[in-house]
Amino acid sequence: MAHVRMYCTAFCPYCVRAEMLLKSKGVDDLDKISLDYEPHGFTDLFELTGRRTVPQIFIGDRHIGGFDDLAELDARGELEPLLVTD
Repeated sequence: MAHVRMYCTAFCPYCVRAEMLLKSKGVDDLDKISLDYEPHGFTDLFELTGRRTVPQIFIGDRHIGGFDDLAELDARGELEPLLVTD
C-alpha cells in the first residue's frame, strides 16, 4: 500500500470525508498532519502545494489535492491503482 499523507484540521468536514473514503479503499495507516496548532502550518502548506485549504492529500510523492480531487480520482477508477503502488 502506498504511503498516504493528509494535511488537515480537527473540525474540517472535508477532511473527515477524505479519511472515510481512503479507509474504505483499505488505507489503514493514514499519516494525518494536523495544522491546528502549527503557527506556520498554512504558510508551509501553501509553499508545498500552492493551496491554502485542507485537506491536502499526498499519495506517495504525488500531490492529489483536496477531497474533491480525491473523489474525482475515485469516480474515474484511478484512485485504487495509485494506492497499490508507491
